[in-house]
Formats: sequence, structure tokens, C-alpha cells
Amino acid sequence: MFLKSLCITLLKTGLLSKLVASQSYTGPEDPRLQIEVVLDVPSTGASTTPDGRLFLILKRIDGSTGPQLVEYNRTTNTSTAYPNEEWNTYNQGDDPTTHFLGINSQRIGPDGNLWLVDTGSSALLGSVELPYGPKLIVIDVNTNEVTKQYPLGNVTRSTSLLDDIRFHNSTSKAYLTDAGSPGLIVLDLPSGNAIRVLDDDLSTREYMPVSAEGSILYSAGKPAYIYADQLEVSPDGKYLYYQPSSGGLSRIETQYLDQAFYNSSLNSNSILGQYVQPYAHTPSTGGTAVDANGNVYVSDTDSQRIVRVAPNGTMTTLVQDPRLLWVDAMWIDSQQRLWMPAAQLNRGTPFNNGTSRIVKPIYVYGLDIGVGPSPIDHA
Repeated sequence: MFLKSLCITLLKTGLLSKLVASQSYTGPEDPRLQIEVVLDVPSTGASTTPDGRLFLILKRIDGSTGPQLVEYNRTTNTSTAYPNEEWNTYNQGDDPTTHFLGINSQRIGPDGNLWLVDTGSSALLGSVELPYGPKLIVIDVNTNEVTKQYPLGNVTRSTSLLDDIRFHNSTSKAYLTDAGSPGLIVLDLPSGNAIRVLDDDLSTREYMPVSAEGSILYSAGKPAYIYADQLEVSPDGKYLYYQPSSGGLSRIETQYLDQAFYNSSLNSNSILGQYVQPYAHTPSTGGTAVDANGNVYVSDTDSQRIVRVAPNGTMTTLVQDPRLLWVDAMWIDSQQRLWMPAAQLNRGTPFNNGTSRIVKPIYVYGLDIGVGPSPIDHA
């Protein structure tokens, strides 16, 4: 509470903005970066199948309209609404169980299917349509059909922002973050039952607003607080790493989350919170990824760099380049390449009074990192 009060004081005096402003990077471009995709709409996430298919989230923060999820053909440089136009076309009054309202993340799962997190809100920071809007959607990429949905209305709130998902194969659990109402969600995949954990815990909320390119972000005239956002599971499944968007990476052993799922008496911050460990003092972040060696990759939205956090928590800079403008959800493919969508999210309409400052075209960059993805992360 003291830290948040201090932050508010700094905001009012303008000192915090001056402190952050010194972080923006204007140095030289790194020749190791490869341009993987060129787009005219911001993308906040890319994922690939083992046979090379590419799926992208198109985030309409530039004022454009069109599909939220596409399959991108790198041969023809064209995109197609996925799985079809109908799922990607939602109007007020439509059935939320057969349409995307707000796809915030997508990834190929360990089972080879495409998993989508739908916030249940058609606006990035809008109110959630309960109870049927928030959901987890599974698409079989072989048939291109939605095969399963997990309704999540019972574990979300009107202020929630379901953010992202990771899996733990051996326990059949999935973990999600709520960036709007701070907390984590533990989902039992076989039963579809879910619970919230670490609600409003110090580790899931943020004491500072998110920043990018050296400036605090504002939405509707107020500092933008984005709570539990990025998350990763260690390759051995032992730890869940997670953080608010303003940074500060924590970890907790997954066994305690799973025990709290089955034993409600353990599901309190006073009990579960004692197992949370501060892990790395990470910066304001757009997205993360984890490799087979247990390194967590964290984008720095202020300094336009990618930070690599080793299993022991030490941080080093992997790459820094002024073109890495708000790198969002990253992806490591089977060719040991790190995908980095430079989404320019901070320049979008939600943070600029309805005006887009995004500079086009939009790029998804790649970088050879010499190590593949975590074996339990995705197919």
C-alpha cells in the first residue's frame, strides 16, 4: 500500500514520468533481427504448428476493423479469418458462445490444438459480458473446427481481463492470469472446473502503472494498471512464473496451486501466499516465453529489449533494438527461433484518447536463440 501511495505521489508531481523517460532506447538496430511477417494491423501474438502453419492475433487498437484471429500464409503474404468469418464477426446481441468477443491470447497447446483466451469483452479495457462471454476455446487445426469450450464466467468479474494461459501436462491443469481483477485461475482440463487463487495478492497486483517508450500509460485519463499478465511454466513443471505488466516476476510451485484446487482451506492468501517467491526484478513487460533450458524471455517495453532470466533468476539482455516497440506474447518455434511481435500497443487508441499513433507497417521479428521451446509448452 505504501508503494502504491508513493507511486501516486510521484505521478502527481511528475517525478515518476521523468524517472521512466530516461529508459527509452534510441540506439542502433541489431542486424541479428529477422523480419518474419509484415502487417498493416498490430499483432499481439504469433504461434506455429510443427508443420509450419502460422496463426496471429490481430489487435484492432489502430481503429481498424476485421478478424481478430487469422491464419497467415507466408508464401502469399495473405491472411484468412480463422477458423472462419462467422466466429470473427460479433455484434451486440449475438450468441457469445459462438463468436469471439475479445481474443487476448492464442497458442498451440501441448496437444497440438489451438487454444484461445476470450476476455468476454469486445473492447480491450471494456466491461465483461457475463456469464457467457469469458471462455477458453479449443480449435482442432486438422479439421479447423471448434471442438471444445471452457466457460469461465464463474471465475471472472465484470472488471476482469482474462489474459493468457499455460499448461501442466502431468496434472492436466491449466493456469490463466486475470489482468483486470488481480489473480490467477487454476483450470482442471478434464472436468472444466476452475478456481481463483491469489486474489489481490501482492504478487498478482501492481503497485505501479505500466509504461512504454519511457512514458506512463494512461487510459480514460487515469494511469493504466494491468495486473497479473504474463505467465510461464518451467520445463519440469515445478514452477509457475507470473507477473503484472509493470514487472516484478514471482514464482510458486505448481503443487501448491493444485493442492488449493482440491482443498479450499488452502486457498487463501495467508496460506498460499507464503509459498510465493520473488524471482526477478523484471521491467514493464509486453510478453514472455520460456525455452527448454528454463530461461524466461521478457520484453522490456521501455527500453525496447528482450531480457533473458536464467533459472537462478539472474537477468541479461538478449537483444536491444529501437524497432522492438512493445513486443507482446513471444513464441519459440522448433527451429530455435524466438518470434517477437512488435505490437506498438502503447501507441494504440486505448492509451491515446481514442487516437492511434501506431506507425505502419507492423513487424513480427525473429531471432535465432540456439535453444528450442520447453517440451511441455507446446507441440
